[in-house]
Amino acid sequence: MPSSRNKIPSLCLNGAMLSDVGLVRALNEDSVLYIPPQQNNSDQNRGGLALVADGMGGHAAGEVASAMAADIISRRYFDLEGSVPDLLTSAFKEANREIFKKSESNPACKGMGTTCTALAFDDSQVWLAHIGDSRAYLLRAGELQQLSEDQTLVARMVQQGELSEEEAENSPMRSVILQALGTRPDIVPIVWKEAMPLLEGDVLLLCSDGLSNMVPNETIADIAGRLPPYEACQALINAALEAGGQDNISLGIFSVAAAAKQIPSGQDNSTRRIKIANLVADATKAQETNGRSAAATRHIVLKQAPNKDG
Repeated sequence: MPSSRNKIPSLCLNGAMLSDVGLVRALNEDSVLYIPPQQNNSDQNRGGLALVADGMGGHAAGEVASAMAADIISRRYFDLEGSVPDLLTSAFKEANREIFKKSESNPACKGMGTTCTALAFDDSQVWLAHIGDSRAYLLRAGELQQLSEDQTLVARMVQQGELSEEEAENSPMRSVILQALGTRPDIVPIVWKEAMPLLEGDVLLLCSDGLSNMVPNETIADIAGRLPPYEACQALINAALEAGGQDNISLGIFSVAAAAKQIPSGQDNSTRRIKIANLVADATKAQETNGRSAAATRHIVLKQAPNKDG
């Protein structure tokens, strides 16, 4: 991917992440995480990190694997020194080692693993790190582009001309994943060596296959392009549920805007400066949503907060 040395600090992100158990699975084995970019201590600032991890392994083991991936990758990324690509590679490999070790030492976790797709943000650019079949998309000027490459058997067969796209969609081997964290001692994650510059108006989307397998790209592009991040996440969750909700559904949507144009929720134009996004987690609301407890959906909402310095 192209890189840019001309960083534009006036760009910033608004975003939200949701994870829903779906209508078929008894347990949500997905994990989502977002650590927003900081706007202080710029010499030490590493930007932000967002990821979606889709666990596998039966019973609670998939949930363990995806949670371990989110925890280890985020800690390693922010604790170590180095370039962004090197940090992402090291973090993914460390997560793989720890998940595999737990899988081998704990009979209840035998065979567990997880996909993981992460975006690292630094000012006006983004890096991708990826393993498995969770996805990252870029919506730019109305066009939806898949940034990640599915590491599945059918995706490889399509690349090699052995299957058509339509045949791959209906293949019984569609769920065969070629790489995942924790399933073998060594993995080779896909990590961008160069950053992709971001533009005002871009929308980035991360999701597990519980969304991408159930909702067409056209619908994803339409909803992500029309609605603010949190409302778009809700609408896409609902679209996946209406299509059958056959898997856990996890996604994050991040819109790129000029900081000077952003007005915090509940604040008027007298707010002079926008500070970092506040993380608000709410997974236990008691009200009913579409006939299901809202606790079925885990919420991570990112809202802009005014600078208290005035």
